[in-house]
Amino acid sequence: MRYVYFLLINIFLQLQTQETMNYLALGDSYTIGEAVPAEENWPNQLVKKLQKEGYSVDRPDIVATTGWRTDELIEAIEKSENLSEKYDLVSLLIGVNNQYQNKDLATYEQDLRKLVSMAIQKSSRGAQGVFLVGIPDYGNTEYAKEKKLTNVAENVEKFNRVASQIAKEYNLPFYPLFSLSQQFFGQPEMFVEDQLHPSERQYAKWVDSFYEQLKKDRIDE
Repeated sequence: MRYVYFLLINIFLQLQTQETMNYLALGDSYTIGEAVPAEENWPNQLVKKLQKEGYSVDRPDIVATTGWRTDELIEAIEKSENLSEKYDLVSLLIGVNNQYQNKDLATYEQDLRKLVSMAIQKSSRGAQGVFLVGIPDYGNTEYAKEKKLTNVAENVEKFNRVASQIAKEYNLPFYPLFSLSQQFFGQPEMFVEDQLHPSERQYAKWVDSFYEQLKKDRIDE
């Protein structure tokens, strides 16, 4: 009985002294969670999943707006006055609007390098606190069909290859969503009303897809 008592005291003291991590999520509609409750976008679902397992993590600070390209995200970060000086964890998912608006791939690469450098600067652990998430495929969504969009998958993959290569150069984890997102075509419950942006159910699948690897790469290391 005494052993159990001291074990519980030890666990309590460990929890009391555990430092709370803070998290910055950078991106666009896929990060802010267009048309879903704020607590159900994927950064918040990630935090809730970590908290459920006993990790001490604050709710994420999010710099993201529907429609943002890389250059707009850069400008928003530069102008933001509400961010902490440093974060233990920083995520970056950006580029679909560059692709959708037919912006130059070389410009995307240049901007993404700057964003990665900015993310590393905002990380209290440098590159060890940063990870990238790939752009999902939206080419066979009902929205894309209605708009008669063509070659979406092929073009999104080009942007993903750039992001993956840059992540590799900076020794950052890159978690792809492209193939996973294709599994949800034809499932209305996986999208919000516009049948383009993911629902909270799809965001949960995103988090599940890289959660364990993220813990190994950036949480438990």
